[in-house]
Amino acid sequence: MQNITIVGAGLAGSLLSVYLAKRGYGVNIYERRPDMRKADISAGKSINLALSTRGIHALKEVGLYEEIKKISIPMYGRMIHSPDGATSLQPYGKDMSEYINSVSRGELNKKLMDLAEEFPSVKFHFNMPCTGIDLNKNIIHFNNGTKTGAEEISSDVTIATDGATSPVRMEMLKVPRFDFKQEYENYGYKELHIPPDANGHFQMETNALHIWPRGSFMLIALPNMDGSFTCTLFLAYERALGGENSFEALNNKKAVQSFFEKNFADAIRLMPGLLNDFFENPTGTLITVKCYPWCMNGKTALLGDSAHAIVPFFGQGMNAAFEDCTYLNECIDKFPGEWDKIFNAYQEMRKVNTDAIADLAQENFVEMRDLVADARFQLKKKIETLLYSKYPEVFIPKYSMVTFLRVPYSAALQRGRLQEAILQELSEGISDPAEIDLEKADKLIKERLSKFENIN
Repeated sequence: MQNITIVGAGLAGSLLSVYLAKRGYGVNIYERRPDMRKADISAGKSINLALSTRGIHALKEVGLYEEIKKISIPMYGRMIHSPDGATSLQPYGKDMSEYINSVSRGELNKKLMDLAEEFPSVKFHFNMPCTGIDLNKNIIHFNNGTKTGAEEISSDVTIATDGATSPVRMEMLKVPRFDFKQEYENYGYKELHIPPDANGHFQMETNALHIWPRGSFMLIALPNMDGSFTCTLFLAYERALGGENSFEALNNKKAVQSFFEKNFADAIRLMPGLLNDFFENPTGTLITVKCYPWCMNGKTALLGDSAHAIVPFFGQGMNAAFEDCTYLNECIDKFPGEWDKIFNAYQEMRKVNTDAIADLAQENFVEMRDLVADARFQLKKKIETLLYSKYPEVFIPKYSMVTFLRVPYSAALQRGRLQEAILQELSEGISDPAEIDLEKADKLIKERLSKFENIN
C-alpha cells in the first residue's frame, strides 16, 4: 500500500488518518505545534465547536461517536438575551430529538489523536512546521528544530489539512491558473468566560446556545462540561465601522466596563474575570477562503480549512471538514489506489458544496446579530415551523437541511432562498402565523419546491 503524508494534526488531519489507517495505509502526520496531550497549548481557534449530523456521521464511521458523546452538551435552541434582560428560547429543530452539541475543540482533537495512535501504521511527528512542498516530486519540506533545521520527506500521496493559512496551498498559488480568494471580515472576536457558580453549577440555562444580538455586534456563549461557558464577543475592529462599539474604541478598562454594562448587563454580572480576559486574550480574525483546484498531479490534495475556510456562524467548519473525510473515503472505495481519480472525484463533489456553506455562514452572521430579535423574523420562523409540519418532505427549514440532514450544502442554499421568498410573501400584512393564507402557501410550495421533493 502507498504511504500517505498528512500535513497538520488538527481535527481533520487526525480524523482522516483513522479513515486511512482502517484501510491499511501507512500514515505519517506532521504537526507544527507540540503534542497538545502533553503540552499546555491552545487547541487553535478558541470558538467552541457545535457538533451536528455531518460531523456525527463521520465520527460514527470511525467508531468514536459514543466516546465523544460523553464530552458533549446538547443545545436545543438559541437562548436570546434582550437588552432588558428578558430571555426567550428559539428551538433549533422540530422537536427535542434535533439538537447540536457543544464540544471542546481540544478534547475532541486529543481523542482523535488517541484513536489514530491505536493503529500501528499511524505515526505523529510534532514540532515539525511545514515550510513548503515540491508539487512535482511530492517532497515536503519541514523545519525539525535542529541546527540544520530542514528536513525533506518524500511521499506517495500528500494531503494538507494545515488550516486556513496552509503552507501547502501557498505553494499551489505559484501554479498557473490556480484560483484563490480570501476575504477577512471587518469583525474580530474575543474569547471571554463565565465560570460556574460556587457549587460548580451552570449560571445560565445549560442546554442552549446563548446569544445577545445587538444589531451590528453580538455576544454568544456555549456550555462546557465543567459548568462554565465559553463566551465570544463579535465586534467591528475599527471605529469607522462600529463607532464606539468597536475593538478600537474599547482600549481601556473603563470603556470595556461601560460597554458591557450598557449592552450585556445580565452577562457582566456573571463575568468576574471580564477585564482580565478582555485584555489578556487575543483578538481573533474571521476569514473565508475559496480556491481551486484542490488537487494536483494525483499526488497532493487540500482538505478542510486549507481548501475552504469559513466563518463560524453556521457551526459548520468542523462538520464540513469531517464531511470532506467522509466523501474522500467514498471516493477511495470507487477508485482503489487510483489517486488521480480519487482526488478529482472528491473535489468535484465537494467544491460546489463548500462554496455554498461559506456563503450560508456569512449570511447567518447577519441573522444572528441583526434578525433573531426582530418581530418579523420571529413571525417567519413560526410560519416556517407550521409549513414544515404540513409539508415535511418538501418545506424543510434551511437550518435543518444544513444541521440535521446531510442534504448537499448547495441544495440547502438554493432551496433555502426559494423558501425565504415564500415566507416573505406569506408573512406580508399579518402578525400571527394563524393568519396565513394556506391556499396561497400550498400553491407557492407546489410551484417552487416540487423539484426538491424527497431530497432528504
